[in-house]
Amino acid sequence: MTTPPAPAPSAAAARQHSLTDPASPWVVVNKHRPLSPATYRPADLAQPGVRLATSGEAALLNSTTAAAAERMFAAAAGAGVTLTLASGYRSYATQTRTYNGYVSSRGQAEADTASARPGYSEHQTGWSFDLGDGGGACSFQPCFAEQPAAVWARNNAHLFGFVVRYPWMLHTITGYYYEPWHLRYVGVEAAGDMNSRGIATLEEYFGLEAAPAYL
Repeated sequence: MTTPPAPAPSAAAARQHSLTDPASPWVVVNKHRPLSPATYRPADLAQPGVRLATSGEAALLNSTTAAAAERMFAAAAGAGVTLTLASGYRSYATQTRTYNGYVSSRGQAEADTASARPGYSEHQTGWSFDLGDGGGACSFQPCFAEQPAAVWARNNAHLFGFVVRYPWMLHTITGYYYEPWHLRYVGVEAAGDMNSRGIATLEEYFGLEAAPAYL
């Protein structure tokens, strides 16, 4: 299946960042586009100064994403909404264990709808993280979409350079069902452009093919 082409970013903007380099804020990682190298690890991992609902490597982000998260969490707090960092960086080894756990409990076909294969996870780039709500309700569940953290992020995350990477009912493009907690940093310019033009996925924004399943 091929994604219908959307109006692409301006030529100048399109030259800003690579879509394949995992150190690029515009890298697109999906079931057709694995990381290269598969065991990539960001050189600038840092723990942001935000409220954490996790620890260890999962509390880390790359330095650019960490700084943007700090600004976003502070703005949400100013609006009376408490965000938490529920899961950030995930190494290749950790993703291997996570994915294999899904395969063991659910079988590979179902595992592929819920967890990325090793080397295919955005979490490994340091550009994405899972959001939690200060009240702790509905973590990693569909009902999270109606929690204050998710509602605030859906309306405001683009102001800080983030998009909801796996939007509602677009799994035939992204390869994953709706994850209102999974935010991805792409920069304020791209996130704002996507929001203003109503383009919901990176695949559509950058004119890439849909990736509903592994090749």
